[in-house]
Amino acid sequence: MAAPAVAVVIVTYESAGAIPATLRAVQAQLREGDELVVVDNASSDGSAAAARAAAPGATVVDLAGNGGFTAGCLAGAAASSAPLLFFLNPDAVLAPGSLEALRAAADEHPRWGAWQAMVLLPGGQRINSSGGVVHWLGLAWAGGLDAAVPAPPGPPHEVAFASGAALVVRRSAWEEVGGFDADWFMYVEDVDLSLRLRLAGWGVGVVPAASVEHDYDFDKGDYKWFHLERNRWWSLLSSYPAPLLALVAPPLLLFDVALLAVAAQGGWLGPKLRAQAAVVRSLPRVLARRRAIQARRAISPGAFADWLTPALDSPSLGGPAKQPAVRWLVTAYWRAIRLLLPT
Repeated sequence: MAAPAVAVVIVTYESAGAIPATLRAVQAQLREGDELVVVDNASSDGSAAAARAAAPGATVVDLAGNGGFTAGCLAGAAASSAPLLFFLNPDAVLAPGSLEALRAAADEHPRWGAWQAMVLLPGGQRINSSGGVVHWLGLAWAGGLDAAVPAPPGPPHEVAFASGAALVVRRSAWEEVGGFDADWFMYVEDVDLSLRLRLAGWGVGVVPAASVEHDYDFDKGDYKWFHLERNRWWSLLSSYPAPLLALVAPPLLLFDVALLAVAAQGGWLGPKLRAQAAVVRSLPRVLARRRAIQARRAISPGAFADWLTPALDSPSLGGPAKQPAVRWLVTAYWRAIRLLLPT
């Protein structure tokens, strides 16, 4: 069976300095039938022109405004037709042989709806993400952050969510669950998509033989904290099966109150409060979205919960979340939930 064609979709915004290296690495690995699409979110630094100069054969889509990463990905998917979509950050340089390894995973794991390459920190010696982790409270973070890159790479395996920095999605799965949600703008969209795919019966994985070197920086200011918190709530309210959502609701609300103190200490209380207000205002739309997502559920609440962790190991959390008593309580409550969830 011929390996499936890939549509590489790169969304740019003020990316003129980074995009040439990214495009050179991609073009060296394209095969006949593959597509290369660059979607520019109304950059002011000449990103679209830089993409055209670096990859004359690419399709470059100029958006009229900045709709964020999610809108750019949706436009790129619509402008392509290959059976595999590969969303790649404009500052993520693909290592040699990686596109073939990602392509091969489509046939090796036919029930995977999405999978990621290993995402490495600058220098390529340490990990940015080896597969995402999702806590039952809705928090999500990059697995393996700052660990040494293993040699040799391990086999492909499933993870809780696949990083959007170097994300392959089977087009059939993308269309089945509706792709990214344009309202997300950016952040947590990869978690949300992975949870919806899992709920619909698809697997989500990582291919360690493929890697990208990513210019990663967590601290991007108030707008990042706002989107992280708003989108976390949107995702769990939409994706968690009803029995799970009912059981996690009391500790989730308590945790969010405690998180206000963490936010105040960390200097992001304002974005946290604005995110909460945005969630309340959007509840009718979120509940309608939830009904559509839950109608596609193909696995039990217990099977969905198998991919959630009780360990509060997020590098962005401090304060009470790091206290042994709190960690014990969170884990103990999760064990009780697991006993009650339908399997």
